[in-house]
Amino acid sequence: MMENMQYAEEIVREFLVFRGFTSTLQIYENELSTDIGAGFQVDKILELIFSVYVPNFHGDKLVNLLTFLKQCVCSSTETVLISTLSKLEVSSFKYYVVHALQSERRDKVVEFFEANGNDLLQRHSDWMSWFAIPYLKNPRSNPQFRVYFSKEWYDALLLSFRNFLNEIFNGIRIPALLKISTEKNTVKHLKTDIKQLNTRLSELQALLEVRETEIQRLRSMAQPGSETPLHWKVGSSSNSPPIVIPLDQSNISSSEDSNKHSTSVETQPTFITDNSVSSSSNVFSETTLDLQSNSNTISIQPPRDDRVNENEKWLVFQEGRKQVEEEDFPEVKVEFQESFLGHTNPISKCRFSASGSNIASASIDGTVRVWTYDESTPTSRNATIYCGAEIMSLDWECRYDRLLLIGTANGGIKAWNVDAKRVVCDLNTTPEFPSVLDLKCSPVEPIFVSAAASRRSGSDNIDKMGFASLTVWNMKTWKAMTVLPLGKDPPAITSMCFNHNGKILAAAATDGMIHMFDMSACLQITGWPAHDSAVSSVLFGPDETSIFSLGSDGKIFEWSLQNQGQVLWSRDCRSFFSPESSNICRHEIALDSNGKRLLVTSDTVRSPLYQVQGHLSGMKSLAHSSRITTVDWHPTLPIYVTGSADHSVRVTCTL
Repeated sequence: MMENMQYAEEIVREFLVFRGFTSTLQIYENELSTDIGAGFQVDKILELIFSVYVPNFHGDKLVNLLTFLKQCVCSSTETVLISTLSKLEVSSFKYYVVHALQSERRDKVVEFFEANGNDLLQRHSDWMSWFAIPYLKNPRSNPQFRVYFSKEWYDALLLSFRNFLNEIFNGIRIPALLKISTEKNTVKHLKTDIKQLNTRLSELQALLEVRETEIQRLRSMAQPGSETPLHWKVGSSSNSPPIVIPLDQSNISSSEDSNKHSTSVETQPTFITDNSVSSSSNVFSETTLDLQSNSNTISIQPPRDDRVNENEKWLVFQEGRKQVEEEDFPEVKVEFQESFLGHTNPISKCRFSASGSNIASASIDGTVRVWTYDESTPTSRNATIYCGAEIMSLDWECRYDRLLLIGTANGGIKAWNVDAKRVVCDLNTTPEFPSVLDLKCSPVEPIFVSAAASRRSGSDNIDKMGFASLTVWNMKTWKAMTVLPLGKDPPAITSMCFNHNGKILAAAATDGMIHMFDMSACLQITGWPAHDSAVSSVLFGPDETSIFSLGSDGKIFEWSLQNQGQVLWSRDCRSFFSPESSNICRHEIALDSNGKRLLVTSDTVRSPLYQVQGHLSGMKSLAHSSRITTVDWHPTLPIYVTGSADHSVRVTCTL
């Protein structure tokens, strides 16, 4: 921000020199040297109105300034702010008239009404009586105008104006010049980045040529009659090119050495068995080369078979692969890991803030703790919040890091201000829907959606959730705006997510359905059955052309939003789900900032971490001492957080 501010100042300086405004330039330089702010300064605006414009009878300048403030507010969708400014504008004009009469300058009152009378009368009918005030002998004693001559009224006007300016300049608007400077500065940085990327691309192309030469050499060595090095094993089938996978030379036995020209596939990939390689050799989507500059690994996949559609390919692949056991997953490579041990009960939820600098973690005992894992970040926001009921959902305000929303099992929704360290709003859902299963803030507008559920008797937790209610709330007025339509007696909604501009909301239900809503019209636009069991978690893919869903049965699907019902990718993580928890429907998935790695909660002490779209890639997290109940990724960095039934929360930075 400061870099953009300096750039904007240079533009102003250049313009003043170009126009020859040397006197203005000197004043500008002097004010810059004493400037202590980097934004709109409320005190200086108030001083301009009440200490300059009004005392010096600059009515035209007062009107122009208030017109500018209206332009600031008109860019906002808040009707409350627009209405408040209209009232403050009327009061400011009345104070101007009163001050002129107190200064015995009735001519200034007449002049003001002549310039602005028609406009005032059109917008505010109560000005009719004010047109007579300059002709009254003693307006101070008139019952209709007496209050406007009191010090109490002036003090109230000044305080109201101050509070209003603090509100509208708190992140609502930046000057147009600074916006232009920001855009130009961004373009400058992008050009530099493009130049660096082009250089890197040239380097990679040169490296690719070297690798292709090596591949050709290895292919020729793999042909019948050619000699194969001891540290490679070669497999082929009648319908596909050979698959060449490097093995550790120390693991090759003497019998393998003697049969080094054998054509059977005997490989040891990380997450797939011998049978799965051979059975799936014809279902990979296309020929690809996976080249790693720091490794000798070269993976050659067979060409695409256009006769089989994408869903059929994946089904064949899934049927051919063996169930992956937990011990087959390697541990994720970690740069550092920090543990937070402030809770005294199992963790139910944990979420990174919008910037990633703070973490909110909730326990089943009804407490929420706000804390930071980074020693360089001030701990002034650290706090413990006592909610008095089980915490069922957490979400941070997306635009800032100030507000944390907390949903409880008794219908409560609390808004915690981390700066003020207090609850700024305490809402309640309707008595029919007391369980707040999920909360999601819009990434753009000051609204959030609550997914609440009714309670009823049942054999498992899903049946006990009852019916669903989706309510849209205004975060300025803290009032319910509307209820999204779900039909008659809809099953409970367990998870929600917004797309990047907040126009689309996805919601997952206990009947296996995924619903999509248009938030501008507050209507459901589509939906499809995604799972045979309840859906416990849903989130948009990185480019928002797909959506991920996790079923309570442990199955994960990535659904195409362009071809509804088409599965782009899937995983079966039932080995991490215990039968006892199959009906809990509170498992979660989290996608990293690049959209490449998917982290899943687990009924074991480790969580699976899948490479999205990668058939052979996956890892497991470092171990807690009990099941992992909640997960989340940092919004920009390769850092994830896991909460466990062992009362601990761990922040892990991956390599």
